[in-house]
Amino acid sequence: MKNSIVVVVALEDELHPNNISSHIPVIYSGIGKVNASIATFKAIKEYNPHLIINFGTVGKITPNLSGLIQIGSVIQRDMIAEPLAPRGSVPFSNKPNKFVSISNGLICGTGDSFVTQQDDWLIQNGVDVVDMELFAIASVAHEHKIDWVSYKFISDDANEFSYQEWSKQVHQGQKLFVEKLQAHL
Repeated sequence: MKNSIVVVVALEDELHPNNISSHIPVIYSGIGKVNASIATFKAIKEYNPHLIINFGTVGKITPNLSGLIQIGSVIQRDMIAEPLAPRGSVPFSNKPNKFVSISNGLICGTGDSFVTQQDDWLIQNGVDVVDMELFAIASVAHEHKIDWVSYKFISDDANEFSYQEWSKQVHQGQKLFVEKLQAHL
């Protein structure tokens, strides 16, 4: 089946399917880079989209951020294979360490951990927000030469209270995202 766009979201709590038009496929990946890679690959094979739209929640590193934001690029925050390669880089790989969206926006750092304390590397590398799926989604899209955009809702402050904040905020960005999604239709 061919569909011009596909929406990839980690959890139904972030975007309930009733909030999206039935003609737009919404793929729920589950949490983490492996799950996001598998789900994105399956979505491409099933729908052959020309655009992948990611939506989800993020913790903020840049203090003054709030609400719904747009991501311009994504790096991998938890690839730490030093001294074989600098943090964020996969050793012995010629694949990009950074993926850039077709739209301008902030920098997201993806990793398979929930950020609960300050990480100076994130600040030094200009990371604005952190998530657990986008790098994988962008990587698979890049491999298949498919454009991607990402909208993220700031759910927490990426600190020791993140889980409590995220639990209360996880569903709050749906309406704002659906409004942005209309611009892509």
